[in-house]
Amino acid sequence: MATESVSYWQQTTPAFPLATDLPRSAEVVVVGGGLLGTATCYWLARAGVRAVLLERTALAFGATGRNGGFVRAGPAGSYADAITRLGHETARQVMELTLESRTLLRQVVQEEAIVCDYREPGTLRFALTEEQGAQQRREIALLQADGFSAEWLERAQVQALLQVPLGPEIRGARFRPEQGLVHSARLVYGLARAARRHGARMYQAGVSTLEREEDHIRLQTSQGTLMAHAVIIATNAWTGQLLPELAPMIVPVLEQMLAYEPLAPLFSMGIGADLVDGEYMQQTPSGHLLIGGCGVIAPNAGFGVWESLPTAPVQEAIEQVLPRLFPSLASSLRVAQRWAGLLGYTTDQLPIVDAAPTLPGVFFVGGFSGHGMPFGMRLGQLLAATAISGSLPSSLRSFGLDRPSLHQWNLS
Repeated sequence: MATESVSYWQQTTPAFPLATDLPRSAEVVVVGGGLLGTATCYWLARAGVRAVLLERTALAFGATGRNGGFVRAGPAGSYADAITRLGHETARQVMELTLESRTLLRQVVQEEAIVCDYREPGTLRFALTEEQGAQQRREIALLQADGFSAEWLERAQVQALLQVPLGPEIRGARFRPEQGLVHSARLVYGLARAARRHGARMYQAGVSTLEREEDHIRLQTSQGTLMAHAVIIATNAWTGQLLPELAPMIVPVLEQMLAYEPLAPLFSMGIGADLVDGEYMQQTPSGHLLIGGCGVIAPNAGFGVWESLPTAPVQEAIEQVLPRLFPSLASSLRVAQRWAGLLGYTTDQLPIVDAAPTLPGVFFVGGFSGHGMPFGMRLGQLLAATAISGSLPSSLRSFGLDRPSLHQWNLS
């Protein structure tokens, strides 16, 4: 019985072969072939470190290859909600770090000639009620007060940006310029090729155990034993499988999406709306409309699920979104593909970056709560520096296990 679906990103990316002849040792081993693992390996290789990346299945197999392809600077959720969850200073620091990451992404995509449809058309978040409009105006005021770009657009201004008539519910939208969209899997594969050019090695191997042995870490894998001076765990939802003490801190949540067959250009920016639960969509350069969300309809809102398969109730809810926002499209939409993916969630929706509590020399990152793309390049750079120095930089203190906003999930 199948337990995995295939995303639009994965289906439209040429295969990236991983070797299986595992070496016996490496300076640094990175476990996980999503954006964070691949970016960390890239920065290590650029620094001249003898780095090895291990991926159990395929690059971009997890959340990175199954997401909406948004590179939206800032914390998960709205800036106002993040200030409430994390405190104003941490929310501002997260915004600044993700802006740094965006700058690095621009730079690396250009320097390494990575073809991944990266562009920065900005994002719109529709307001469907007076209350949503008021909330978005408050958020815009907070963003602007902290020096970040955002503006309110009235309905007519929103319509002027789109090539499809708006539905009657849309009252206006928050617009954030320079927010990015990307072909997620092609970005990861391009980073992997660049890392390999700089000397990194990549293997298909599942890691079963980690043990400290004198001044090394012993990794037991499906391809044999590997010794490393330092290890970075970047497996997101699967973090607790290698570091069991993290299982109550990062839990899997099933997110679902679908792709419609290509249509003529309708909109260039990323779009969000709150019809059911934070729906999001983009139109790719190929014309495909990709849309996801509605996860709260699933039993227990998808928490604790380990199978990456779409389910009928959520998919049916997703199919109602575009006809409601853009009624003129209703007769033109043909579903081309459906998929699902596992996201790693924390209680405060901020990723954790820290040292493994019981394994010196092992560091981990995970719990992006459906918002990992904006962090990838900068956190990868900082984790590479951590592996080289043996200690976490002060700039990552807000992401630690001991932050006051982070709690264990009640898994009973």
